[in-house]
Amino acid sequence: MDWWHGLILGLVQGLAEFLPISSSGHLTIMQETLGIGGEGNLAFDIAVHVATVLSTLVIFWKPIFGIGKGLFAKGMNREKDYVLKILVSMIPILLVGFLLKDTVERIFDTERIARHTGNPLLVVGICLIVTAILLLISEIISAVRDLKKGKDAEDKEQKLADRMTVNSEMNGPEKRKIFTLQNGINYWQAFLVGVAQSIAVLPGLSRSGSTIATGLMAKVRRTSLAQFVFIMVIVPILGEAFLELLKVLRGSDMGHFFTIPVLCGFFAAFVSGLFACRLMVGLLKKFRLWGFAVYCFIAGVLCIVLPYAIR
Repeated sequence: MDWWHGLILGLVQGLAEFLPISSSGHLTIMQETLGIGGEGNLAFDIAVHVATVLSTLVIFWKPIFGIGKGLFAKGMNREKDYVLKILVSMIPILLVGFLLKDTVERIFDTERIARHTGNPLLVVGICLIVTAILLLISEIISAVRDLKKGKDAEDKEQKLADRMTVNSEMNGPEKRKIFTLQNGINYWQAFLVGVAQSIAVLPGLSRSGSTIATGLMAKVRRTSLAQFVFIMVIVPILGEAFLELLKVLRGSDMGHFFTIPVLCGFFAAFVSGLFACRLMVGLLKKFRLWGFAVYCFIAGVLCIVLPYAIR
């Protein structure tokens, strides 16, 4: 891998991690296009994933800092409720990570798929089309809901919820109801979004796309959704990076993290991640995601058709 390979792949990782277009799918596409292979560079994979986590921390430092402060406050509060929902959302991905990760990687290995189908991007293409369908369905449901309730109904609900206070006379269910209104998501919705995240281990199925689409279909407040789905992935990504780091250290040394391609990839992923994360938060709050659905559908069809057409 040359330095410009690392730069391009880092840019792709940072943009596609937050935009609903699948970072794993686009990295596979770029690796096949550049002819540098999809396996064997764990140090690079760890670096670009850590870079996107850092960009998430930068964008959401205020709410994350507020959550940290709330954890040390006395009694149950909005912040502790939020953290509990984050933990609930992590249950499915932890189960998949411990029980099925190696199996999924083996089944969907691009070289294996190429040997059996003649197209290493076949699964990526199919999953991109599935991502497009999920985004399309979620936006249709969300648009219908806005027609019934009014486009600014969620903003009014959020402002009303933020003015609510919890007192010692309230019982548990009453407090949880207020916390749900303030955080814009309940425990069942958090679990469903977590299920979507666990399914998104498939190459080409966008993690942000599937979690955002599932959240919209489950009626999670649109203004709260981006923050939740981006914060909820911090621990799983860091956990996976730590496990991969152990593999690197067993087979080599830390010097692999300080090569020019890896450093270029880290920097590019961090900068493009900052841009994409901020962009996605704004888009989700104010605009529809039809364009991403169309893009994923076209990209998916091209991944399925082009490798056969150019043989």
